[in-house]
Amino acid sequence: MIDLRSDTVTKPTSAMRQAAFEAEVGDDVYGEDPTVQRLEAKAAEMLGKDAALFVTSGTQGNQISVLTHCQPGNEVLLEESSHLFLYEGASMSAFAGVQPRTIPGVRGAMNPEDIRAAIRPEDVHFPETGLICVENTHNKAGGAIVPLENMQAIYDVARTHNIPVHLDGARLFNAAAASGISVKRYADQVDTVQFCLSKGLGAPVGSVIAGSAEFITKARKWRKRLGGGLRQVGIIAAPGLVALNDMTDRLTVDHTHARRLAEGIGNIQGLEIEGKVETNMVLVNVGRLGQTAEEFLERMKEADVLANPFGPQTIRLVTHYDVNEQEIEKVIERVNDIAASLR
Repeated sequence: MIDLRSDTVTKPTSAMRQAAFEAEVGDDVYGEDPTVQRLEAKAAEMLGKDAALFVTSGTQGNQISVLTHCQPGNEVLLEESSHLFLYEGASMSAFAGVQPRTIPGVRGAMNPEDIRAAIRPEDVHFPETGLICVENTHNKAGGAIVPLENMQAIYDVARTHNIPVHLDGARLFNAAAASGISVKRYADQVDTVQFCLSKGLGAPVGSVIAGSAEFITKARKWRKRLGGGLRQVGIIAAPGLVALNDMTDRLTVDHTHARRLAEGIGNIQGLEIEGKVETNMVLVNVGRLGQTAEEFLERMKEADVLANPFGPQTIRLVTHYDVNEQEIEKVIERVNDIAASLR
C-alpha cells in the first residue's frame, strides 16, 4: 500500500527511535526535562523568537495561541479556508469564547486591505479585533506558499492597529525549503508561530509554539489548563530534535516527488491538476471521468494507493519521507490504469 493521504503518516526514522530510547528525561511540568528544554531552545533560535513551548499537536498549539492572545468576546480575522477555521472543531469558539471572521483569499493569501477594512472600530455594538491569523503553507490551497510580501503587508496593518498576528505554520519548513526564505524570515512577520514536527519533518508526535518570553509563560499555563502538561516528555521531544537537525533540508525531495506526480497524472486523459504545485501536495480533479472523489478513491484503494478527498470531485495526494521515487512512478501507473478503465 502506498499511502499519500498525508505527511502525518510518516513513521519515525531509526535515528528518532534511538533518540527516544536514549532520551534524558525529567518532569516537564516542573520544568525539569532537559530534552524538552533543548528542543524548545533550538526551535526558538531557528525562528528568531525569545522562547518556545512544546505542545502535543498543531491544533493544540493554535488554540493555546488564540487563548493566550485573546479575551472572550474578541473577534479573530482569518482566511476563509484556513485550517484554524475549517478543521479544528470550532475550538476557538468552544474554548476561547471568540468569534472567527473569515476573509476570502487567493491561494490562501488575504488582501491586506480586506484585513484593514475588517478591523472593528471602537463601538459598543462590535467585538474587538483581538487577533489576525495567517497560514503558511496553506493546506486547503494545496500546499500553496503565502508570499512573504503578503505577510509583511498584513503585519504592517496589524501593527498600525496594535493587533497581534499568529502564524499557523504547520508546514512552514516546507515553505522555507521551496522558497529559499528562512523560517526565521517568515516568523519575523508575525508575533507568534506554531509549526508541526509530525508532518513533513517526520517526528511521531508534537508541535512547537514560539513567541516572546512573556507570551510563552502565559501559553504554558494554557497548555496546563488544556491537559497538555506532560511529565517525562523528553521521550517524544527527542525525535523532534532529530527532525529539526536532520529533516528540514530533505523536504525538497518531497517537493520534487510532488511535481513529478503532478506531471504524470496531469498527462492522463480525464484528470486535471488543480492549481500550482509548490510544495508536497497535489490536487487532482476526477470529474471529467464521471467520478466523485470518494468513488475514485475507492478504486485507488483497490489498486493499493491511499489518498484523501478534498472536495466533491477533488482528491489530495501528499508526498512525504516514506514515499520514494519508484513508488511515485507506481502511483502514476496505477492511476493511469484506473482512468483508462473509466474512459
